[in-house]
Amino acid sequence: MSITIDTWLYGDLARFGGDADQRIFANLQVELVDGSTISDLLSALKMPTEARGITFINGNLSALPGVQPDLDHVLKDADRVAFFHLRSMWPYQYRHGAAMIAELSNTLESRPDRGVHHAIK
Repeated sequence: MSITIDTWLYGDLARFGGDADQRIFANLQVELVDGSTISDLLSALKMPTEARGITFINGNLSALPGVQPDLDHVLKDADRVAFFHLRSMWPYQYRHGAAMIAELSNTLESRPDRGVHHAIK
């Protein structure tokens, strides 16, 4: 059985949508086997996980630059996944109370800084 993932690639990541010159956005319907994960989706796109910044699954925050606990997140048919490039900024203050998948929420809660930085290193 297969599933279809509504996949959005923004900024420089759009090139992984099939047009190497695209730098704005790409929208793909990616077919995967049932039980596939974010890692499987990245493999299908031939996109290294390190290339992505902020990621959303069905509108829920799932990864941030350098914090990617969503790799083993199992996808379901018709899920929408949005990958943003590394230069895409999301103000840290919006992360408090943001809807997140459990994997990211648990990871941030376990970190001493709770995922909040006042300066990018």
